[in-house]
Amino acid sequence: MNALDYAVVAAYLVAITAFGSYFARFQKNTRNYFLTDNSTPWWAICFTIVATETSTLTFIGVPASAYAGNWTFLQLAAGYVIGRIIVSILFLPRYFRGALITSYQLLQQRFGPSVSTVAAGLFLVTRSLADGIRLFATALVISIVTGVPVPWTIVVLGVAMIVYTVRGGSAAVIWTDVVQMFIYVAGALVVFFALLNAIPGGWSEVIRQGAAAGKFTVLDLSLQPTKIYTLWAGLAGGIALTLATHGTDQFLVQRLLSADSPSSASRGLVLSGFIVFAQFTLFLLIGAMLFAYHQHFPLTEALPRNDAILPRFIVDHLPHGLVGFIVAAIVAAALSPSINAMAATTVNDFYLRYVKTPPDEARLLRLSKNLTIFWGVVQLFVALGAQWLDQSVLDAGLSVLSLTTGPVLGAFLVGILTRRASATAMLIGMALGGGVLTWAWWTSAVGWTWFALLGASVTAAGALLASVVLPTDPGPAR
Repeated sequence: MNALDYAVVAAYLVAITAFGSYFARFQKNTRNYFLTDNSTPWWAICFTIVATETSTLTFIGVPASAYAGNWTFLQLAAGYVIGRIIVSILFLPRYFRGALITSYQLLQQRFGPSVSTVAAGLFLVTRSLADGIRLFATALVISIVTGVPVPWTIVVLGVAMIVYTVRGGSAAVIWTDVVQMFIYVAGALVVFFALLNAIPGGWSEVIRQGAAAGKFTVLDLSLQPTKIYTLWAGLAGGIALTLATHGTDQFLVQRLLSADSPSSASRGLVLSGFIVFAQFTLFLLIGAMLFAYHQHFPLTEALPRNDAILPRFIVDHLPHGLVGFIVAAIVAAALSPSINAMAATTVNDFYLRYVKTPPDEARLLRLSKNLTIFWGVVQLFVALGAQWLDQSVLDAGLSVLSLTTGPVLGAFLVGILTRRASATAMLIGMALGGGVLTWAWWTSAVGWTWFALLGASVTAAGALLASVVLPTDPGPAR
C-alpha cells in the first residue's frame, strides 16, 4: 500500500466513526439507545441483518472455501433462508407482543429469572468469542495487505468500533450497517471484475477450470456426520443455526425489535435470507475464479493459510487506490459490532433484574455506554488471543456460535411450544444439551454444522423428560 491507499482507509474509518457518532444527538433514554425507539423501516432492517451476518469471515473465508474446495457451503445458506421464514412465524409475534428490549426477557416471562440468566450469560460468552474471532480475521487481512502487525490493527479497528457504537447506540450500528453493506459488496465486485480481466480466456476459462476441478459442486448427499457441508447438515444445521442466531440471539433479535412494526421486521428478515444467499454465491464464485487464475499463475510461495488467498491477490494485482478501497470494504464487512446488544443484555437481564433501586434514566444511559466500552475491550482481548487459531477463521467463528446457541434454542422452543417443563426441568435440559455438545466437540463426533440442532434437540428432550419426574411448575404466566 502507498499513501493513497492509506488515505482511503483512514478517510473511511473517520467518516464511518463520524457518521455513527451523529446519532448520539437523538439519545434520550436506554430504549432509544438500544432499540432506536422502534423507528427502523423494513428495508433498513433487511440491510442491517445482511451486514450483521456478513463479516470478514465471509469476505475472505467463503472465497477460500471455494478455492480449496467447492460450493457445498451453499447448502448451509439454503438452510438460512428456510430458517428465517420459521423465525418470522414462530418468534417475532412473541417478541412484539411483549414490548421487550432483549430476547431473553421472553424466557423470564415463561420460566422466571434462572433460565433467562443462563441463556443471557451464554450469549455474552458466545458473542465475546465469535466476534473477537471476527475482529481478528479483519486484522489478519489488513495486516497482510499493509504490513502493519496484527495486534496494532486489532487495536485501531477495535477503538473505531467502540467509539461510534458508544456514542451512537443501536441507531449508529444499524445505519452504518446499511452503508457498509453497499461498500463491501462494491469491493467484492471490484475483485470479481479484476479477476475476470486477469484470467486468460476470461469467463469461459473460469467455467472450464472450475468444472474440471469440481469447484461448482453444490450438493453433497453424504451421510457422514463429521462432514461439515452436506445437504442434510446444511439444511437441518442451517435452519437450526438460523433459529438460534436470528430467533434467540440478542445480537440479531435487537435489530428486529428496532423495526417500526412487526410486519417490517418479518419482511426485512425474510428478504435478507435471499440477499445473503446471492451474496454467498458471489463470494464462492470469486473463490473459483481465484483457483482458475492460479492455474495460469501459480503461487510463488506457500500461503500461511488458505484464508490469505484473496488478500494476496489484492496486494499483488490491484492498483493503488483500489487496494485502499478493498481494505475499506473488508473493514466495512467487519464493523457490525455486537457490543451494544451485549450492553443491552447486561443492563436488562442482569443489572435491572437484581438491583433493588433502579437508577434514573441518565445514570442508566451512562452505565449502558460504560458496559458497551467494557464488552468492546473484552472482544479486543479475544481477537488478540485468536492469533493462535489452527483452523479456518470461517469455521472457527461459526462453530463457536453453533456450539453455545443450541441449548438456548432448545429453551426457547420448549418455552414457546409447550407449558409442560418447569424452570428446574429446563435447566436440567440445558445442562444435558451443553454436556452432549461438549462431548461432540471434544471427540469430533459430528461436524459443527450439526451442533445447533444437536444441542437444541437434546436440551428440549432432556427438559421434557425431566418434567415427567419433577413436580409440575410451569413458571410465571406469560
